[in-house]
Amino acid sequence: MKFSYISTALLVTAAAVSAASIVGEQTAFKPDELRLVETEIGAQWITEADKLELKRAGKKFMDITETKDTPVSVVVNVTFPDKVQFADQTKNIVANLSTTTMEANLQNFTSFYTRYYKSKTGADSSKWLFDIVKNIAAVDPSIRVFPFHHTWPQTSLIAKIPGANAGTPADKTVVVGAHQDSMNLIFPAFFGAPGADDDGSGTVTILETFRVLVESGFKPNNTIEFHWYSAEEGGLLGSQAIFTEYARRQIQVAAMLQQDMTGFVKKTLDNGMPESLGVITDYVNPELTEFIKKVIDAYASIPYVETQCGYACSDHASAAKVGYPSAFVIESTFDNSNPYIHSTRDTIDRLSFEHMLEHAKLTLGFVYELAYAEF
Repeated sequence: MKFSYISTALLVTAAAVSAASIVGEQTAFKPDELRLVETEIGAQWITEADKLELKRAGKKFMDITETKDTPVSVVVNVTFPDKVQFADQTKNIVANLSTTTMEANLQNFTSFYTRYYKSKTGADSSKWLFDIVKNIAAVDPSIRVFPFHHTWPQTSLIAKIPGANAGTPADKTVVVGAHQDSMNLIFPAFFGAPGADDDGSGTVTILETFRVLVESGFKPNNTIEFHWYSAEEGGLLGSQAIFTEYARRQIQVAAMLQQDMTGFVKKTLDNGMPESLGVITDYVNPELTEFIKKVIDAYASIPYVETQCGYACSDHASAAKVGYPSAFVIESTFDNSNPYIHSTRDTIDRLSFEHMLEHAKLTLGFVYELAYAEF
C-alpha cells in the first residue's frame, strides 16, 4: 500500500503523548542504528530509518544482523507424496474447524494497540497467544509449548507435537508458521497497528488448525511444529533466529508452510476473479509447492491460483535460506492482496472468515498428510 508521509512529523507530534500512554514503555526505535540488510541483489549496511523506508517502498529484505556471524546450512533429502491419502479420514476433523472460534481469537488479538515487536503491547500480545496455545495443549502432556526468546521484548512461540518416530533416524519435522507481529509504517513505536490480516489472520488460522488436531487426539509419526514468529516486519528476524538454531542443531525439517495474510478477498471479487488460494511460486521449493496444490485440490472448497511475491516476502524465506524445503500460500494473487496492511485500517471488518476457513483446511491437510509421510 502507498502512503503519504508529508504530514508524518505533525501526526507523530499530535499522537505521541496519547499513544505512548496506550502502548506503554517502548524499546526505543533508533533511527541511526546500523543494520545489515539483504535484498535479492545482495547485502549492505543501512540505518533503521533506511530500513523503514524500504518497507514503505514495498521492498522485500531480510535483516541478517543477528545471524551474519553464524552462517549455517543443512541438507535435507526428502521426497513428497505423489498423492494425498487422508482427505476422507479427516472429514470429521475438518468439520470441527470453526469460523466463530477464529473470529473470537482475532477480536482479542487485534485489541492490542500494536503488536510491534519492540513494544510492550507486542510482548503482551505474545503472552496472550502463549496462554491460548498452552491451554489448548493442556489435554495432551506430550505436547510442548514454549517461547523462543529474542533480544527484543516480543517472543516467538513454538508448539511441538512429538511424532512416533521421534529420536529415530526416520524422524522428520513438519512446520506450519505465521507471524504474530504487526507494524504501522508511519511510525511503528507510536501509531496503532491492529494487523487483522497481516498477520493476525494467519496466526488464528494455524491456531485453529492446531486446536482441532489436538482435540482429535492426533498422534503423528513425524514431529509437527506450529510456529508463531516475532519480528517478521523487522526483516524476518524471529524466523531467522529459529531456523538458524535448527540448522545449527541439524534438525531435519522436511517441510515448512507459511500462512501470512489469509482473510482478505474483496479485491479479488471486485476485479471479477474467483475466490482462490494464492500459491506462491517464486523463492519456494517447487516440489513442496506442487504437493501443496494437491492438498488444496483435495481439502479446500475453492481452487488455487499461482502468484509471486518476490525475495524474502515472508518467513518461509528464513527456512529456505538454511536449506529447508519451504512454501507460502497467501489469500489471493499478490496484486489482489490486502491494500490496508501496515496501517490502522488493517481491521477485522475487512476480512472473510469463510476464506480463512479454506486456509485452515489447507493447513490441516498439509499437516495430516505429512504427519504420516515416509520422506
